[in-house]
Amino acid sequence: MKFIYNLLILIATFLLAIIALFNKKIKLFVDGRKETFDKLSTLKNNQNVLWIHAASLGEFEQGRPIIERLKKEQPNYKIVLTFFSPSGYEIRKEYEYADVVCYLPMDSSSNVRKFLEIVNPSMAIFIKYEFWPNYLLELQERNISTILISGIFRKKQIFFKPLGGFMRKSLKAFNHFFVQDQISKDLLKNINIENVTISGDTRFDRVYEILQQDNALDFITEFKNNQYTVVAGSTWKEDEELLVNYINQSESEKFIIAPHNINLDAIQKLKQSISKKTVLFSEKEGKNLSEFNVFIIDTIGILTKIYAAADVAYVGGGLTKNGVHNVLEPATFGVPIVIGSAYKKYKEVVDLVALKGCKVIANQEEFSTIFTKLKSDTNYKTQLGEINKSFIKNNIGATDKTIKYINQKLNN
Repeated sequence: MKFIYNLLILIATFLLAIIALFNKKIKLFVDGRKETFDKLSTLKNNQNVLWIHAASLGEFEQGRPIIERLKKEQPNYKIVLTFFSPSGYEIRKEYEYADVVCYLPMDSSSNVRKFLEIVNPSMAIFIKYEFWPNYLLELQERNISTILISGIFRKKQIFFKPLGGFMRKSLKAFNHFFVQDQISKDLLKNINIENVTISGDTRFDRVYEILQQDNALDFITEFKNNQYTVVAGSTWKEDEELLVNYINQSESEKFIIAPHNINLDAIQKLKQSISKKTVLFSEKEGKNLSEFNVFIIDTIGILTKIYAAADVAYVGGGLTKNGVHNVLEPATFGVPIVIGSAYKKYKEVVDLVALKGCKVIANQEEFSTIFTKLKSDTNYKTQLGEINKSFIKNNIGATDKTIKYINQKLNN
């Protein structure tokens, strides 16, 4: 099985190099990895290093509270942060709390040996998932302490199937698992893995910390002008079709739309489809924003702060096969949330829907009905917001549990 896996990695590497000639995102994926070992060359042999790996931006946000605590509490350690996906690396490649940020080399035996020879981490920390067998088995061979944080497992994963022996073996390389729920702990126990702690999800700590910072944006305050405002974040085309139909029939509320993909043509088409007075973020200078009804955010990195100004939030992605995006950020501000129906693979969303702080829609009629009710019934809107705010507060603490374990290991 190992031979077959290594062959597949070799084939995948070759194919990606070809696809990169025609695909911008894959080109970033391939070209970025060519710089990895040069970036790592800044490390010195006598330095203590912590290696933290995130698949993409979402996993980075889960690991962020851990990274920032470690930087403060373990100042003698250098932090190497690796990403698998361009959507994480390209946004966080200048992250101030990591000493080196780079792509993770593909999981070939030669790459793994070279990477670990240079980094030589005192501990390897994987966030949520991404189980690369060659990396994990080599970490075990080198007796490097390896942990998983905010892990979540599902019965359909290969580890729990009859033919999953090779991947199950790689899981044995972890010294400890910090998982989000009892289901994950039980699944691991069924394959004889018991070095597991139910810690919860560190993302709750991350979003709760957001409340301690200044989330005001002058241009958003000017646009909102103390009026009822709906914020639609991380929207896809499917979300925007329902949203635009509602906007064009609305009377007094304001709308802020932050599309998931910032594509110039798509942004212009979205703007043209809206009959209300609309302004883009890129065109806001010199305009009296309070005069506009719709504000389209054609940039990235400010959605979290925008949610702070919302009376109600629509979180996109739930009408696509990709699934709904991050509901925790609006929830931490005590904002009622509306989503599409593709959410069941995300534990935190399932929990929030069960608590009835997050409402699910599947079509235009349901969309319009819930937004009309939230606007007209202040008590109902407040009730949903309080449910969401309490949900965040009641689930913080995963970072403390995880950091306690890491510090004990590093200080021994």
